[in-house]
Amino acid sequence: MAKILIVGGAGYIGSHNVRLFLDHGFDVVVVDNLNTGHIKAIDKRATFYKEDIRNKEKMIEILNKEKVDAVVHFAALSLVGVSMKEPLEYFDNNVYGMIALLQAMQKTGVNKIVFSSSAATYGNQKEMPLVEESPTNPTSVYGETKLMMETIMRWCDKCIGMKYVSLRYFNAAGAIEDGTLGEDHSPETHLIPLILQVPLGKREAINVFGTDYDTRDGTCIRDYIHVEDLASAHIKAVEWLLSNHDSEIFNLGSGDGQSVNEMIDVAEKVVGQPIKKVYVDRRPGDPDTLIASNKKAKEKLGWENKKTLEEIISTAYNFHKNNPNGMK
Repeated sequence: MAKILIVGGAGYIGSHNVRLFLDHGFDVVVVDNLNTGHIKAIDKRATFYKEDIRNKEKMIEILNKEKVDAVVHFAALSLVGVSMKEPLEYFDNNVYGMIALLQAMQKTGVNKIVFSSSAATYGNQKEMPLVEESPTNPTSVYGETKLMMETIMRWCDKCIGMKYVSLRYFNAAGAIEDGTLGEDHSPETHLIPLILQVPLGKREAINVFGTDYDTRDGTCIRDYIHVEDLASAHIKAVEWLLSNHDSEIFNLGSGDGQSVNEMIDVAEKVVGQPIKKVYVDRRPGDPDTLIASNKKAKEKLGWENKKTLEEIISTAYNFHKNNPNGMK
């Protein structure tokens, strides 16, 4: 079976991918600087290096030693709000990090990369669901860095034959079934863990940012996708590249959208109690609606999303109940 390098493999989505790739028989090497990731989240079956992808010499050393067939990239900073306050940190980590990684790959003859991209590349759009050909117009520094990283890969393909699959995903959520892996960010900004902090007694109420969006109930609409469904798409993307297909961009989402209020309603059903909410002012840079068309990923990759909204919330709830202090 193929050997892959997963950079950012100690983070939320990265660690779930490490587990699933190993379960599918891949040989997995993980690189993570542990700035936001957790050592405890890395599967013991993987080979681990505590390193930053911006350290090009070290990455060349690792790639020369491990002789991987492909790279899967999760090593990006991902908080929209923070990106608007710390733009240079985001350009340095995300954009320069991508350049350094690709240079190390070029130097060691590794020419296949699967990239964790984002719906944030699209910004505010009127036409829904979003297709891969929809215009890209990011409304945040984070979204801009992801788009720049895609642009760099596109030119590397054109000029030096570096093949890539960019997976633009929507709202990753949920946790692994057994409750050993899940979402643990500091600070936590994602909706589902924040909602669940209320029934878990960690916060008084959930803040709903804005009630005047152009949506059915005035709150933002997002497309939620289970983290294990995302991981299965990364496996299919690696297999796509290893079969010598051309570079591609795929949306990953459920093809449906729920408002913030609707997500709170589902969570109340799952946990069996009311969840207090407080309406506050909207945040800068939040688009009204983001829904993915996943048709291309289904047709070309043979991928499908299997988990329901209830499963997304119940697996997340299970993780947070089992890990009151997260992955520490």
